[in-house]
Parts: sequence; C-alpha cells; structure tokens
Amino acid sequence: QQSGRKYNLFLKRRLRIDKRHQSKDSIFFRDGVRRIDFVLSYVDDLNKEWEKKLERRKEFETNLQKAGLELEIEDKKESEDGKIFFVKIHAPWEVLITYAEVLNIKVPIKENDIPPMVENPLDCVLFPLRLPENVMHPEPDYFTAPFSKDKQELYLINDESTFFSPSMRNRIVNYILTRCPYGTEEGKKKFGIKRLLNNGTYTAAYPLHDCQYWKKASDPNCDSERYTLYMEWARFLRFYKEQPLDLIRKYYGEKIGIYFAWLGFYTEMLFLAAVVGLICFLYGLFTMDENMSSKEICDPAIGGEIIMCPLCDKDCEYWRLNTTCESSQYSHLFDNVATLFFAIFMGIWVTLFLEFWKRRQARLKYEWDLVDFEEEQQQLQLRPEYEAKCTQKKRNPVTQEMEPYLPLTSQAVRFCISGATVLFWVSLIIASMIAVIVYRLAVYAAFASLMENTQTLQPISGLLTPQLATSVTASCLNFVIIMILNFFYERIAIWITDMEIPRTHMEYENRLTMKMFLFQFVNYYSSCFYVAFFKGKFVGYPGAYTYMFNRWRNEECDPAGCLIELTTQLTIVMAGKQIWGNIQEAIVPWICNWWGRRKARNNPENLYSRWEQDHDLQIFGALGLFYEYLEMVIQFGFITLFVASFPLAPLLALMNNILEIRVDSWKLTTQYRRPVAAKAHSIGVWQEILNGMAILSVVTNAFIVAFTSDMIPRLVYYYAYSENEDSPMSGYINNSLSVFQISDFPERNEPKENPENFVICRYRDYRYPPDHERKYLHSMQFWHILAAKLAFIIIMEHVVFIVKFFVAWMIPDVPADVKAKIKREKYLTQKILHEYELEKLKERLCQGDKGATEKEFIATEGRMELSRAM
Repeated sequence: QQSGRKYNLFLKRRLRIDKRHQSKDSIFFRDGVRRIDFVLSYVDDLNKEWEKKLERRKEFETNLQKAGLELEIEDKKESEDGKIFFVKIHAPWEVLITYAEVLNIKVPIKENDIPPMVENPLDCVLFPLRLPENVMHPEPDYFTAPFSKDKQELYLINDESTFFSPSMRNRIVNYILTRCPYGTEEGKKKFGIKRLLNNGTYTAAYPLHDCQYWKKASDPNCDSERYTLYMEWARFLRFYKEQPLDLIRKYYGEKIGIYFAWLGFYTEMLFLAAVVGLICFLYGLFTMDENMSSKEICDPAIGGEIIMCPLCDKDCEYWRLNTTCESSQYSHLFDNVATLFFAIFMGIWVTLFLEFWKRRQARLKYEWDLVDFEEEQQQLQLRPEYEAKCTQKKRNPVTQEMEPYLPLTSQAVRFCISGATVLFWVSLIIASMIAVIVYRLAVYAAFASLMENTQTLQPISGLLTPQLATSVTASCLNFVIIMILNFFYERIAIWITDMEIPRTHMEYENRLTMKMFLFQFVNYYSSCFYVAFFKGKFVGYPGAYTYMFNRWRNEECDPAGCLIELTTQLTIVMAGKQIWGNIQEAIVPWICNWWGRRKARNNPENLYSRWEQDHDLQIFGALGLFYEYLEMVIQFGFITLFVASFPLAPLLALMNNILEIRVDSWKLTTQYRRPVAAKAHSIGVWQEILNGMAILSVVTNAFIVAFTSDMIPRLVYYYAYSENEDSPMSGYINNSLSVFQISDFPERNEPKENPENFVICRYRDYRYPPDHERKYLHSMQFWHILAAKLAFIIIMEHVVFIVKFFVAWMIPDVPADVKAKIKREKYLTQKILHEYELEKLKERLCQGDKGATEKEFIATEGRMELSRAM
C-alpha cells in the first residue's frame, strides 16, 4: 500500500512537470515570455481572520490589475510544502514607460563618445587585481536623459523586453505595490503592501534572483548575473580582486552599489594607515631594549630597591617596582615617540580619506547617471505609514494640494516620549559602565592580594600585573554587557522611531540613524573614554586616597602608564565586536537557510521553483544597509578616536574589512532574497557623522598623548630636570615617584603586615616629600608638566586642524575631468533633445499643422543656437 502511494505521488509530480515545462531557474510566466518582476506569497489559513484577509487580497490584486500589472497565481498544490500560494507579477511595457516617467528614470539616448581616461602607467602592475572587462563594465556607456512617453523614438530601444533592466522593473513594481489601495477599514483608506505584510494578509513580497548562485541558468534569455557576482565577487578567494561595482549597481541598484563602493574605498585607504601603524609598532618593538624607563624598572639595583606603596587597603603588601618589569617593556611598544607621529598622521589621514571619498563619490554620480538625481523628489515622498496614520489634512503651500499632517501637539508628545526613552537607555549604559568600574575596584584588591600571596602565579606575575588582570577581565565583562544592551536597544530604537511617525523616508532613516549612533557611541566608547581620561587621574595619595561611594578606592595606573590598559580595552572591544559581527552576518543566515531548505533535497529539482527557492531565503530588510554602515562607522571611531593608544588598530580594521566585503557580498548573493533596487547618490547622513568623528578624533588623540601616555612627563624631565648629560633619561623613574612616610598611614589604609619594617614607600605622582614644609602637596614639577600638557594639546590641535583644513581646501570635491564630462554630456543631451523637437516641428509644418507656426520654428532654432553658444 505504501509503495502504491509513492507511485501515485510520483505520477502526480510527473504530470505537473510535463504540464509546466519549467526548470527550477525559470523567471518567466508559464508562457515563457513574460518576465516575473515581483512575487507575493500567502498561506490560506482557516482562522477567524481568514475571510477578511481573503477580501483584502481580492481587492488588492484587482487594483493591481487595474493599475496595468499582470498576475499569475501558483496554487498551493503546486508548491513544495503544499501550503503556500504564490502570486507572480509582470509589468507590461505600457506600465513600465508610465512609471519610468513618474520616477524620472534616466535611459540611453546615445552611446558615449567622450574619450576614455588616459591609461594608468601602473595598470600592468595592477593587472592581477583586475576583473574581466565584461564583468567590470557589463553595459556600454551611454548619454542618458529622463524618460518621456512622448519621445520614445528618441531613446535607444532595441528590445522592449530588455530595455528596462530587472532592477528598474522591480523598483517600478514596488512603487506601485506600496501605493496600491486594498479597501477601507474603520473609515480609513488602507493601502500598501507593507501593511498587508504586517497584518498577515501576505507572508512575503520580493523580486526574484535571476538564477542559482552556483550555476548559470539554462534559459538563454537570462543573464545569470547572480552567478557572475558569486564567481567573481562573493567568494573569499577573490579577496584581492577589485569589486565589479557597475554589475553590483545593475543587479542590486545604486543604494547597495554606493555602500560597497564606500566600503571598498575605505578598505583601500586603510592600507596606508595600516602600513604606517605597523612601522610605528615595529619602531617600538626594535627600541624596546633601549628604553631607559623600563631598564631602570627592571634593574635590581634601581627598580629592585624601590618599595612601592600597597595597591589596596589593609590586605595588600608593599611591593618592589621591578615586579612590573615585563609590563613596562610591553608598554613601550605603544608609548613612544612614534605614538605622537602616528596620532598626527591619522588626523591628516582621516581628512584625506573623507576628501578623496567625495571625489570618488562625484565620479560614481556621473558614471551612474545620478548627477541630476532629485533625491528630494524620491525621498520627500510621503511614507505610506504617515499617510495612513495621519487623518488630518492641510494644504501644501508648494503644490497647493491637500495632504495629511501630524498636529504639533501630537508631535510634541511623541518627541517627549522618544527623548525620554533614549535618555533612559543612555543612562542605563552609563549605569552599566559605573557597575563595571565598581567591579574593577572590587576585584582589584582581590587580584593584588592573590598575586602577591599565591606561589603558583609567581612565574607570570611579572607579565600579568593586578592592573592588567583587572583590565582584561573588566574589558571582557564590558563587551558582554555592550552586546546585551545593543540587542535590546536596536528594537527599542525602531519602535520609538515608528512611534514618531516620520513624514518621509529620509526623515525616518535620519532619525533612526541618529538614535542608533548616539546609543552605539556611548555603548562602545564609554569604557575606552573612562580608561583614557579618568582612570588613575583622581587617585589621591597614600593617606588621603579618594573613594567611589566612600567604599572602593579608585584605581591607579600601572607604574609604566595607563596607555597599555587602554590598548587592552580597545583590542578586546574592537576585535570582539568584529568577530561577533562576522559570526552574526555569515553563520546565522547560513544556519537559518540550511534549516529551512533541508527538506528540498528529497524533491525533484523541477518542483522546487525559483520563487520557492527565493522564498526560503532570509529577508534583506529596509534597514539591512543601515546596520552595515553602522558597523563600519563604529569601527571608524575605534581607529580614529583612540588610535594613539594602538597603532595596530588600522591593521586589524583592514584585515576585518577584507573579510567584511566578501562576507557581505556572499550573504547578499547566496543567503538573502534579492532586495528591491533603490537609488542613492551618496552615503547620506553618515557623511556628516564621519566628519564629526574626524574632528573629535583630533581632540581625543591630543588628550591621550598628553594625559594618558607618559610622553609629556618624559619630555619635561629630559629638557628641564635631567642632571645627566650623557644619559638624559636616567633617573626619570626615581624622579616620577613621590615619597611617602609609612608612619603617616591612617588606620584605614595601613597594611596589616610590614615584615621588612620599611620606613618609606613610593607612589606615582609629583608631590613634595614628608620632610618638606609643603608636605604631600603638588610640587612645582607637577605644574610644569600640567602646563606642558595643556600647551601640547593646543599646539597639536591647531597644527592638525590647520593642515586638515588646508588639505580639504586644496582637494576639490569634484575632479576636473568629471566636471568637464558632466558639462559635455549636458550640452550633447540638450542638443539631441532640441534637434528632436526641431524635427518634430518640421514634420508638423510639412503636414500643414496650423498649430506649428513659423515663429515657433524660428524660436526653437534660436534656442538651439543659444545652447551651442552657452
């Protein structure tokens, strides 16, 4: 009986295959002619809302057909799981040309006759990095003009079915879907596919990939661009190759194309910063043995004889300075003269990066026909959600048409709730950071006591100091808290932005961007700001220590400085975020898709259709690119704001970005449904955020060099206090440690034991000794060093800012050759359009059209002459 059922099932499938004659790669209707531009899916579940959903779908699909779209429905019996209906949508020529004019889509009018750029002499060297010409430039370069239905013969229309690319077609269909009505509910007019997806009427809406990513489509009419992108771009083994940006733009649209162009350019520019940073690190490595400070700390006759005051109250013992020998040597890797040079270099590098990106962006705008792209026209269109939720209307002063608006009182209430929510979450981050600081203070004494009294830890006690052990464990704890808060806040940010009901798509993205960036900025950087600018600055001195909440004694920096701890903090948070980000981006979608598609292995290939395959992929939502930009901008902050503490940060970022480009391309090509194509002529509000971070980075690095590193105290000692002409830095360690008389310890601070009966101990500060009349007050050297630090900050900031603004002024935002090409294209386009109008007038005159007067003919000819003269 079971074998009989299997045979019947096989016959049904065989009949279905014969009936449809379609391979799994088919992107056409059953007639094999009309292309599928969009697919809707739904499940016919018999719940209490079933009738309402059925009515909505019927109304919506009827209105789509009224708008000119053609539909073909795949019954659930034809689907792989027997539950899902698929509605395939095709936009005929008449619909495409109508909405191409509405959306101001530019189309070819003449092949570009401007000579290409002069060949780069380095082309032969860069040849291994190049991709084939047909991949880099899949289409000829054309002069273009906005489409107009009345001038169809003007455009280079060779084949109506291929004149509009698939990305243009799905953009047009999506425009119709987001505005198509489906009835009236509760007295309100309802419309848009997004609302139908939210209320469960449809389960998915997506354009189709053109083939499987691992092999070409069998249909010769299919370009198999997805396969080309996978083979030439999305595989990690192609990491050294350039990106096929024109093909990315053609397949995914300009918005995704501009992201990958920016990411690729950022990665290229990181190469220079990574090389310079590596050289600075190697300088520190090769001069480690020549560092006088660590020599003195490690010398048993100097560091071995210096007795340091206890690191905590009561339980900690006195300790010898040479126990921090290894950590002082490693701190020299990052705290040396090269640190100052690298901080100044990065201040200039970030300006070069932003200015050269503007030039690259200008070139892309020309090459991708975005020069006259009216982003305002596209982005200022009202969001369907805004139109649906705003019932009140007022007259637009520009268009003089009635349009919905949100009353001022409602806006004020929503903004207050939104602001309070953001403030609460930022306060939560600050509270969590204080909790981590308390953890630092609480375990610091435990680590100090443990490492002094545990014999098994003696072999590593030189390398793993109590300060470093506390810093590493606190950094790991901080990273875990960061990721947890981040997970929850992402959802809160979207919810409060939706609650504000932004009027346009641009407003929505900008508001969400600012909320998310503010939160991420505080979340990721607060711990680094604490270590860089607060730790060890408010310690007090033995006998008068400062306490947090009158309980925990504030942390001290390592005798070799706080910079090594900032380096540790930065490395753990930055590397941890990058590793976790790549796991989230690559492994999670792959597991989800594997789980969803494992069932297809048991079915004949022909039954698992193209729309079903894409249906089982992950969704690349409207905020997909937003998270990619956010990840990279946070990384940009790490390599600019705190780069003086870690010259290897650009190298880490470079290695991550080489992987990031391929991970992003792989998941977009293989793991996600094809996104709806969207236009964009820049990276938007992210450009302003990058500019702000570039300015802030100059300030933070100046303060890090001045207050976190030991650069300025060493220079002051070298020029003002050194007494040894042959070795100016000898004696620096002894000079940088103040003296405390143990008998002056109050009972709260005094250690329980003093087995060697020490009389004095040393601590890191510049204060007068106990026998001075100004006992334990700051010495004159402290004020000299403070003055030098402030002077250094002012000088460094002014020098870097002057160079930055000079470089920005010297580099024009638009290359000269691009300006010339834009002018040439505008002139030729106007000439072609004017000649076309003149020919039309001549035809009308020849046909005896009374409306076409001689004066109109003369005026048109005159306009052409004027255009040539201009």
